[in-house]
Amino acid sequence: MLTDKFGRPMRDLRISVTDRCNFRCPYCMPAEIYGEAYEFLPREDILTFEELTRLVALFAEHGVTKLRITGGEPLLRNELPQLLGMLGAIDGIEDLTLTTNGYLLAQFAQQLKDSGLGRITVSLDSLDDDVFKAMNGRGFAPGRVLDAIQTAADVGLSPIKINCVVQKGVNDHTIVDLARHFKGTGHIVRYIEYMDVGNRNGWRSEHVVPAAEIIAKIDAEMPLEPVESNYRGEVARRYRYRDGSGEIGVIASVTMPFCGDCTRVRLSTDGRIFTCLFASEGVSLRDPLRAGATDDELRALISSVWTGRSDRYSEVRAASPNEPGAPRKIEMYQIGG
Repeated sequence: MLTDKFGRPMRDLRISVTDRCNFRCPYCMPAEIYGEAYEFLPREDILTFEELTRLVALFAEHGVTKLRITGGEPLLRNELPQLLGMLGAIDGIEDLTLTTNGYLLAQFAQQLKDSGLGRITVSLDSLDDDVFKAMNGRGFAPGRVLDAIQTAADVGLSPIKINCVVQKGVNDHTIVDLARHFKGTGHIVRYIEYMDVGNRNGWRSEHVVPAAEIIAKIDAEMPLEPVESNYRGEVARRYRYRDGSGEIGVIASVTMPFCGDCTRVRLSTDGRIFTCLFASEGVSLRDPLRAGATDDELRALISSVWTGRSDRYSEVRAASPNEPGAPRKIEMYQIGG
């Protein structure tokens, strides 16, 4: 088993297959920065399907069993179902899933299912029209995403998880409505504390709604009780409704960091490996791969990056939440959150 300096195994690989997105969420890709003139990666800089498949097979040999496809918005990547079929056939990959904003999901749902995709996560920050339009930065209403979630469920992409980033004074007044809407559907809403990902979202600790407060709000109207984690390294703390009608989760990387059990490694759109969502620098696998590196050489490079890993950013941030001079971090859309 490949482990890092804190004994954490490498189990989960998240791949950003595109840096492009059709939303402009202020906490990820604010429209005033990522406008029409913004230059995303040229096609030749992005890993091909064959390159991705080769690298994922090597990660699987090192212990990766879970694979999540992200972006940007992954459904913007041409022929994505073909890639999913290639990745799902790799020995050792037991769980293949995808995170999407849902806007294009309905038209691709059946193809995704047919390709071997097991389940999906859909980002949906509010059911309130005005709030959702502001938070996606494009003025899109939530109805299309809700319809897509139903389509995905109809074709068998389940369980479906609904991710909601909670920002104080922005959408925190709508979190109970979101829980109520999906209660009893079998879908799992997961509330995510607003994080200081990247360098451009203006994050401050006072913008965070603590997980404990989120749970208290929902519990006051729909009583909850805690549930044990499904596995080591699960990032969401689980709670189920006491009436047996489902569960929700909270991802509390700000107030209750989970660095100690983090088993995630990330591959950016341009083929760099990152060991933390808040990392500053990645190590390129694309460059040696395209220079003719052998599988053994690539395995050794992956191994050296993970075994040398000592990051625990969220724990450090929790100790000094507003410390000035924080290092520049990779942007979330480049490594998929």
